[in-house]
Amino acid sequence: MSALMMVRAALPSVPVVNQLPGIRKTSGAFTGMSRSGEPVAIERGHVDAFAEVCGFPVKDTVPLPYPHLLAFPLQMEIMSDPGFPAPAIGTVHLANSITTRRPIAVGEAVAVTTSVGPAQPHPKGTTYQFLTVVTVGGEEVWEETSTYLRRGKGDPSASSGPVFPDAEPHGVVWKLPGDLGRRYAAVSGDHNPIHLYPLTAKALGFPRQIAHGMWTMARCVAALENRLPDSVRVDVAFKKPVLLPGSVAFGSTPVDGGYAFSLTSPKDGTPHLSGRTTAL
Repeated sequence: MSALMMVRAALPSVPVVNQLPGIRKTSGAFTGMSRSGEPVAIERGHVDAFAEVCGFPVKDTVPLPYPHLLAFPLQMEIMSDPGFPAPAIGTVHLANSITTRRPIAVGEAVAVTTSVGPAQPHPKGTTYQFLTVVTVGGEEVWEETSTYLRRGKGDPSASSGPVFPDAEPHGVVWKLPGDLGRRYAAVSGDHNPIHLYPLTAKALGFPRQIAHGMWTMARCVAALENRLPDSVRVDVAFKKPVLLPGSVAFGSTPVDGGYAFSLTSPKDGTPHLSGRTTAL
């Protein structure tokens, strides 16, 4: 998120300020909200920068997770709206699912729409599912569901999220530098302070800065990219945060219709991410 967007997202979490008109969250039942952007042309420089920081090869088509960067500002607009029940700061990205119908070419003009429905129960609070649809000339080419958790009184009987086949690490370890969050933020626009510096992360309860969840997803997809079909779904669940600098162990294994994959701590096996791909 931009600096201005970050401030707007943070204000509903600031005591006293969060009671001001235009910032105060409205009461009443939340039935949903949506935002749409004007069609934009995919720019080569931005795609190449994303590919570099996430480990993708340079191609004339965009990496599978790239359109999330176009959806993210719309998600933040919704979360920052007084009509959305939960503040953006402190809301946790729990899971993500991306479906691509066909490759999107660099230079194509895409239209992006993001919507969210009412809260859903979760054992640790409530979740909101943001659905993003990307179209080219009216053709739906890409879809994403981002699930965000707002911690609070939960429902022990509710689902805690998706479960995927095991994918044990097989010797591939990635060493992640301390500035990875800042590098990904420069490309993605997600400047959440938990990803930037030790001081800003500590202010929000982390021992030091953490990697973006969507970077961990993108890096895993990049590792599998040359084995995935043009039409595919990728589902992930985000587990424990990845502290920066740090190391993560990647694992993958064939499963029916695709691959299961994971990121864990190479020291103690702490899970950071699990997921799978499914050919369509």
